[in-house]
Amino acid sequence: MDKTYLFPPFRRPAALVSGTSQLFPVNRIFCVAKNYQAHAKEMGMAVDKGAQSPSYFQKNPVNLVACRPEIDYPPGTSDCHYEMELVVAIGKTGFEVKEDDANELIFGYACGLDMTRRDLQRQAKEQGGPWDTAKDFEQSAVLSPIVSKSETGIIDSGRVELRLNQELRQSSDLSMMIWSVPEIIADLSRLYHLEPGDLIYTGTPEGVGSVTAGDLLEGSIERVGGLSLHITGP
Repeated sequence: MDKTYLFPPFRRPAALVSGTSQLFPVNRIFCVAKNYQAHAKEMGMAVDKGAQSPSYFQKNPVNLVACRPEIDYPPGTSDCHYEMELVVAIGKTGFEVKEDDANELIFGYACGLDMTRRDLQRQAKEQGGPWDTAKDFEQSAVLSPIVSKSETGIIDSGRVELRLNQELRQSSDLSMMIWSVPEIIADLSRLYHLEPGDLIYTGTPEGVGSVTAGDLLEGSIERVGGLSLHITGP
């Protein structure tokens, strides 16, 4: 008996590849928590790299907002925060990758916003529960066009900034990451078989804060590009 879908299957999320007409099909979205010491401290959780490993969470790819100029203010929160991040786009398979070989898996880089329902995150921490509703919700993973590594070279430093309504709120350097991109890829590949289409949001520097409907977010990363996002709502 022929089998058919009850309804049309969802289209696979995809991102633009800068300077081309190609799309980057998105597989999984991994996010690194607390990867800048100053941000970890502003969240009240300093990181001891010698005693800790990177912490990760995931966002559902259907929640990706790729190259769109606006998102809705999310439901269920009164304290939605921006987090500006370097995003690494994986272009090759890899499992238990050595740190020295990790950069070979990279297809390119993008600017990203990890939107966070901070009040729900605080509640989850107080109750000892997971962060899913705080981190993984509709339109919570914002992404600029991906710039190929062949265009940028290996990126291990450079300014990362975010402006809220033209006021500078986040300003740091990628070299300030606690765990570097090769360290993240090598560690993550111990836990998952990395595949083409995977995205890694590498963490945010200090200066995170809340947004309201009507706000304009403008982020940039040296050699990668930028993004501009309006928050809409009542």
